[in-house]
Amino acid sequence: MTQDMRQTKDETLIDPITRHPDFHDTESKIAVFGHPLHAMTVTFPVALTFCCFGADGLYWWTGDAFWARAAAWAAGLAFLIGVAAAVTGTLELLFVPGIRARAAAWTHAVIAVTFIAVTGANWGYRLTGYESAVLPYGILMSGFCVLMVSITGWHGGKLVFDYRLGTSNGK
Repeated sequence: MTQDMRQTKDETLIDPITRHPDFHDTESKIAVFGHPLHAMTVTFPVALTFCCFGADGLYWWTGDAFWARAAAWAAGLAFLIGVAAAVTGTLELLFVPGIRARAAAWTHAVIAVTFIAVTGANWGYRLTGYESAVLPYGILMSGFCVLMVSITGWHGGKLVFDYRLGTSNGK
Protein backbone atom coordinates (compact mmCIF):
# COMPACT_ATOMS: atom_id res chain seq x y z
CA MET A 1 0.00 0.00 0.00
CA THR A 2 1.47 3.36 -0.97
CA GLN A 3 1.73 6.37 1.32
CA ASP A 4 -1.02 8.22 -0.60
CA MET A 5 -3.43 5.28 -0.32
CA ARG A 6 -2.72 4.93 3.39
CA GLN A 7 -3.32 8.66 3.97
CA THR A 8 -6.61 8.56 2.00
CA LYS A 9 -7.74 5.49 3.96
CA ASP A 10 -6.90 7.20 7.30
CA GLU A 11 -8.80 10.35 6.29
CA THR A 12 -11.97 8.35 5.57
CA LEU A 13 -11.89 6.95 9.13
CA ILE A 14 -11.98 10.43 10.68
CA ASP A 15 -15.38 11.58 11.90
CA PRO A 16 -16.47 14.50 9.67
CA ILE A 17 -17.93 16.32 12.67
CA THR A 18 -14.44 16.67 14.15
CA ARG A 19 -13.51 18.74 11.10
CA HIS A 20 -16.10 21.37 12.03
CA PRO A 21 -14.25 24.64 12.77
CA ASP A 22 -15.93 25.08 16.19
CA PHE A 23 -15.61 21.43 17.26
CA HIS A 24 -12.91 22.19 19.83
CA ASP A 25 -14.66 25.30 21.20
CA THR A 26 -15.93 23.69 24.40
CA GLU A 27 -15.20 26.37 26.99
CA SER A 28 -18.09 27.18 29.31
CA LYS A 29 -19.98 30.36 28.38
CA ILE A 30 -22.31 30.27 31.41
CA ALA A 31 -19.85 30.87 34.22
CA VAL A 32 -19.07 33.16 37.14
CA PHE A 33 -15.40 34.16 37.32
CA GLY A 34 -14.50 31.16 35.15
CA HIS A 35 -16.49 28.66 37.23
CA PRO A 36 -19.14 26.87 35.09
CA LEU A 37 -22.60 27.26 36.65
CA HIS A 38 -23.88 23.95 35.34
CA ALA A 39 -21.11 22.02 37.08
CA MET A 40 -21.84 23.89 40.31
CA THR A 41 -25.61 23.38 40.27
CA VAL A 42 -25.82 19.70 39.30
CA THR A 43 -24.32 18.52 42.57
CA PHE A 44 -27.39 19.52 44.57
CA PRO A 45 -30.05 17.50 42.68
CA VAL A 46 -27.72 14.50 42.72
CA ALA A 47 -27.19 14.67 46.49
CA LEU A 48 -30.83 15.48 47.25
CA THR A 49 -32.05 12.55 45.16
CA PHE A 50 -29.94 10.17 47.23
CA CYS A 51 -31.15 11.93 50.41
CA CYS A 52 -34.78 11.42 49.36
CA PHE A 53 -34.21 7.72 48.81
CA GLY A 54 -32.36 7.43 52.11
CA ALA A 55 -35.12 9.27 53.99
CA ASP A 56 -37.71 6.97 52.41
CA GLY A 57 -35.74 3.98 53.62
CA LEU A 58 -35.43 5.45 57.10
CA TYR A 59 -39.19 6.12 57.21
CA TRP A 60 -39.84 2.51 56.18
CA TRP A 61 -37.47 1.28 58.89
CA THR A 62 -38.51 3.60 61.76
CA GLY A 63 -42.04 4.75 60.91
CA ASP A 64 -41.06 8.25 62.08
CA ALA A 65 -43.00 10.91 60.12
CA PHE A 66 -39.92 13.16 60.18
CA TRP A 67 -38.27 11.00 57.51
CA ALA A 68 -41.31 11.12 55.23
CA ARG A 69 -41.37 14.91 55.55
CA ALA A 70 -37.61 15.07 54.94
CA ALA A 71 -38.03 12.95 51.80
CA ALA A 72 -40.72 15.31 50.50
CA TRP A 73 -38.46 18.31 51.06
CA ALA A 74 -35.49 16.54 49.44
CA ALA A 75 -37.59 15.59 46.40
CA GLY A 76 -38.90 19.15 46.06
CA LEU A 77 -35.49 20.76 46.34
CA ALA A 78 -33.97 18.19 43.96
CA PHE A 79 -36.62 19.14 41.43
CA LEU A 80 -36.33 22.92 41.84
CA ILE A 81 -32.53 23.05 41.85
CA GLY A 82 -32.56 20.45 39.06
CA VAL A 83 -34.58 22.86 36.94
CA ALA A 84 -31.93 25.54 37.56
CA ALA A 85 -29.21 23.05 36.60
CA ALA A 86 -31.18 22.15 33.48
CA VAL A 87 -31.44 25.81 32.49
CA THR A 88 -27.68 26.34 32.82
CA GLY A 89 -26.97 23.08 31.00
CA THR A 90 -29.35 23.98 28.18
CA LEU A 91 -27.71 27.39 27.79
CA GLU A 92 -24.29 25.69 27.58
CA LEU A 93 -25.65 23.26 24.99
CA LEU A 94 -27.09 26.05 22.87
CA PHE A 95 -24.32 28.67 23.20
CA VAL A 96 -21.16 26.52 22.96
CA PRO A 97 -20.64 25.18 19.43
CA GLY A 98 -18.24 22.39 20.46
CA ILE A 99 -20.79 21.02 22.92
CA ARG A 100 -23.69 21.39 20.51
CA ALA A 101 -21.80 19.44 17.82
CA ARG A 102 -21.53 16.28 19.90
CA ALA A 103 -24.32 13.70 19.99
CA ALA A 104 -23.25 12.59 23.48
CA ALA A 105 -24.11 16.04 24.86
CA TRP A 106 -27.62 15.81 23.41
CA THR A 107 -28.02 12.31 24.88
CA HIS A 108 -27.03 13.63 28.31
CA ALA A 109 -29.53 16.48 27.94
CA VAL A 110 -32.41 14.13 27.09
CA ILE A 111 -31.64 11.79 30.01
CA ALA A 112 -31.28 14.75 32.40
CA VAL A 113 -34.58 16.33 31.36
CA THR A 114 -36.29 12.96 31.79
CA PHE A 115 -34.75 12.71 35.26
CA ILE A 116 -36.07 16.19 36.13
CA ALA A 117 -39.57 15.17 34.99
CA VAL A 118 -39.53 12.00 37.10
CA THR A 119 -38.17 13.94 40.10
CA GLY A 120 -41.00 16.46 39.69
CA ALA A 121 -43.51 13.62 39.63
CA ASN A 122 -41.90 12.15 42.75
CA TRP A 123 -42.27 15.49 44.54
CA GLY A 124 -45.78 16.09 43.27
CA TYR A 125 -46.90 12.66 44.46
CA ARG A 126 -45.72 13.53 47.98
CA LEU A 127 -47.53 16.86 48.20
CA THR A 128 -50.91 15.31 48.97
CA GLY A 129 -49.64 13.43 52.04
CA TYR A 130 -46.00 12.79 52.68
CA GLU A 131 -46.45 9.79 54.99
CA SER A 132 -48.93 7.91 52.84
CA ALA A 133 -46.83 8.63 49.74
CA VAL A 134 -43.69 6.79 50.86
CA LEU A 135 -44.84 3.18 50.72
CA PRO A 136 -44.85 1.61 48.23
CA TYR A 137 -44.77 4.08 45.34
CA GLY A 138 -42.70 6.89 46.86
CA ILE A 139 -39.75 4.67 47.67
CA LEU A 140 -40.00 3.01 44.24
CA MET A 141 -39.99 6.39 42.51
CA SER A 142 -37.07 7.51 44.67
CA GLY A 143 -35.15 4.37 43.73
CA PHE A 144 -35.88 5.01 40.06
CA CYS A 145 -34.70 8.62 40.47
CA VAL A 146 -31.44 7.36 42.03
CA LEU A 147 -30.93 5.07 39.04
CA MET A 148 -31.64 7.89 36.58
CA VAL A 149 -29.46 10.46 38.33
CA SER A 150 -26.65 7.91 38.46
CA ILE A 151 -26.86 7.31 34.72
CA THR A 152 -27.08 10.98 33.78
CA GLY A 153 -24.39 11.92 36.30
CA TRP A 154 -22.05 9.26 34.97
CA HIS A 155 -22.73 10.39 31.41
CA GLY A 156 -22.24 14.06 32.31
CA GLY A 157 -19.00 13.26 34.13
CA LYS A 158 -17.77 11.39 31.07
CA LEU A 159 -18.48 14.46 28.94
CA VAL A 160 -16.45 16.66 31.29
CA PHE A 161 -13.56 14.35 32.12
CA ASP A 162 -13.14 12.54 28.79
CA TYR A 163 -14.12 15.28 26.32
CA ARG A 164 -13.47 18.39 28.45
CA LEU A 165 -16.91 19.80 27.60
CA GLY A 166 -18.13 22.81 29.55
CA THR A 167 -14.90 23.28 31.45
CA SER A 168 -13.38 26.64 32.22
CA ASN A 169 -10.72 26.53 29.51
CA GLY A 170 -11.62 23.61 27.26
CA LYS A 171 -8.03 22.31 27.26
